[in-house]
Amino acid sequence: MTATLIWILAGVVLIGLYLSWTAGRLDRLHARIDAARAALDAQLLRRASVTQELATSGVLDPAASIVLYEAAHAARQAEEDQREVAESELSQALRAVFGDAGQLEEVRAAPGGEEAARELTAAVRRVPMARRFHNDAVRAARALRRHRKVRWFRLAGHAPFPMAFEMDDEPPTALADRSG
Repeated sequence: MTATLIWILAGVVLIGLYLSWTAGRLDRLHARIDAARAALDAQLLRRASVTQELATSGVLDPAASIVLYEAAHAARQAEEDQREVAESELSQALRAVFGDAGQLEEVRAAPGGEEAARELTAAVRRVPMARRFHNDAVRAARALRRHRKVRWFRLAGHAPFPMAFEMDDEPPTALADRSG
């Protein structure tokens, strides 16, 4: 009788330790999602800011400046539920303006244009990486939260179900081709 109780108690303790470890892992994944989302927000804000700065610099032709400025302004001011659409529209505006290398060469030829083009290229390239890191963290947390043990024992607590950030983040060919 005593040996059976000891084995049952040992089993309960092991199950408790396992559930505690799983809850800790899930908590770390949620923290990773929060950090990745903050990094993604920073990169999106940087891209919009650099785009707005370039649009108001007078380096671009007026039509391109208006298109870029309005798209960047909309991306910066978008509410959370409209953010993905606004950021996708900024990506499309960047592709429309910098679809060919000629516009980028005009920017580079202007005073201060080389630095502006370099900043824009870096900002445009960092967004897909930041989004990929965020979505990978979301994917891992969602996979863990789908397990029965997580649902049955409510190991996720009251944390909202993580959502991926889906947007069009393909860079313009003129900005993607440069390796500098």
